[in-house]
Amino acid sequence: MESLGVALGERSYSIHIGSGILDDAALYAPYVGPKAAVVTNEVVAPLYLARVRAALESAGAQVVPIVVEDGERAKRWQTLERVFDELLGARCGRDALVVALGGGVIGDLAGFAAAVYQRGVSLVQVPTTLLAQVDSSVGGKTAINHPRAKNMIGAFHQPRAVISDVATLDTLPDRELRAGLAEVIKHALALDLRFVEWLEASVETLLARDRAALTYAVRRCCELKAAVVAADERETGTRALLNLGHTFGHAIEAGAGYGTWLHGEAVAAGMVMAAELSSRLGLIGAQDAARVRKLVARAGLPVAGPALSGEQLLQLMALDKKSAGGRLRFVLLESIGRAVLRGDVAEPLVLQSMAAATQ
Repeated sequence: MESLGVALGERSYSIHIGSGILDDAALYAPYVGPKAAVVTNEVVAPLYLARVRAALESAGAQVVPIVVEDGERAKRWQTLERVFDELLGARCGRDALVVALGGGVIGDLAGFAAAVYQRGVSLVQVPTTLLAQVDSSVGGKTAINHPRAKNMIGAFHQPRAVISDVATLDTLPDRELRAGLAEVIKHALALDLRFVEWLEASVETLLARDRAALTYAVRRCCELKAAVVAADERETGTRALLNLGHTFGHAIEAGAGYGTWLHGEAVAAGMVMAAELSSRLGLIGAQDAARVRKLVARAGLPVAGPALSGEQLLQLMALDKKSAGGRLRFVLLESIGRAVLRGDVAEPLVLQSMAAATQ
């Protein structure tokens, strides 16, 4: 097992990465109260709930399992209310621990519940998908969706710890693994040229689920994200760079209908659009935009968006949280491995870039 820290003063915490650490009671023990609510979904529960429950009970907690529906549709008010009903029914107090066991949807849902239940209770993230291990479990973003926009209702709520067991990726469907690779590629393109070069040499090894390669990818993404979060916890500046591909991607998810496209698939197409826009603005050359497209395609991810009009996507992007002064701002590439936030982008160029990468 390897551990690294997210430096946030009194809210600092550790990310533990290893194989077979899911049921290590010692990792949970420092945060366990009299009751621990494990929020998971109907797919993950049969695989891992019993192991996590046993670990929490060994650490001294009474466990309250809360199993919700699978998929993006769980990120809504009705499911959140059900989580609250279960917490109240079990008489969980402010000393309770919420454990998010699952992928990004569960992390977001359980994290938001922990953020607002009795004005905030402790949270431990136990991500079981590649996307959650490399990205969404770290940094304290929690949210549910609104019908008009993704992740629009939420809160910042840092976990007490993140426990990432790469062995759980053995049961991950191929489509979900590829979706997680989109976030790995995002970290590299936005922040680390050498990591891009490593991915270009290793993408097939990752797809083959090589344990050492997956562990390195998870650790490197967490290192990159931890540094950014420590410098800009609430996304007032540099943290926005981690949203490469997301302005386009969130619009794709909303426009296609939540759950039709996986988040990573939409981000992948969004990164291709962002690279195309970067090229049209003269920030990178056409060969670099092609390099992005090739890496995304090699990961088995879509390089084109759904058949939605540019005007539809623009309307959906208008609700993007990075907007300022009523104007869209885009995370673009000024070189491979270095992202930049730009707000002075002409709408026709945005439409042209989306048209160049639309099915």
